[in-house]
Amino acid sequence: MSIPSRLATGEDLPAAADVLAAAFHDYPWTRHVIPEEGYGQRLWEIQHLYLSHALDQGFVAVAGDIDGVIALLPPHPAAPGDDVIGRIVELHGDRIDRLGQGSPEHPDDESWTLETLGVGPDSQGRGIGGALITCALREAAARGARAVRLETSDERNVRLYERHGFVVTGVSEVLDAPPVWSMQHQR
Repeated sequence: MSIPSRLATGEDLPAAADVLAAAFHDYPWTRHVIPEEGYGQRLWEIQHLYLSHALDQGFVAVAGDIDGVIALLPPHPAAPGDDVIGRIVELHGDRIDRLGQGSPEHPDDESWTLETLGVGPDSQGRGIGGALITCALREAAARGARAVRLETSDERNVRLYERHGFVVTGVSEVLDAPPVWSMQHQR
C-alpha cells in the first residue's frame, strides 16, 4: 500500500507540530535539551518554530492525514530572526548550552540536512516514516541535493535510515548526554 505524502503548507504546521510533539515526547535528545517544567508546551512550540523555519528556507512534507512529518534545510540557510532565536533560547531555558553537544561542525558542507522526522505514536509501524524519507530524498534531489545528512539520538532510527541508504559517519558520546549518530545519504 502506497502512503500518500505531499509538501506541507503553512496551514499544516500546527497539526505537524502536534505530531512531532507526540513523536518526540520521550525522545532522548529532547528530554536532554528541554526543561521538564512545561515540557509538552515547550516541545510543541519549539517544533512549530523549527517547522516554520524549514518551510521558509527548505521544505516540510507530511504523510497521510498528517500522521507523519519530515523537514529538510538546504546548505547554508538563512538564520531565523532575532525574535525567533530569542524565543528558542527562552524555551530551552537553562539547558540552551546543551543544544550543540555532540553535533559536528559542517561549515563548508553542501549537504542538505534532514532536520526532523516524526510519526505520531498511533501511526508508527505502518511505513509512514519510510514513505516520508523517500519523498524527502526525491524532493531534495529535485532541488539539487547531492547528499543529505542527519543526526539521531535513538539507535532504532539508525536502522530505519540505513534501510533508505544512509550510512553512519560518526557517533558522538558526551558525558550525561544521549549518544548522537551522524548519518549521510549520497546520490
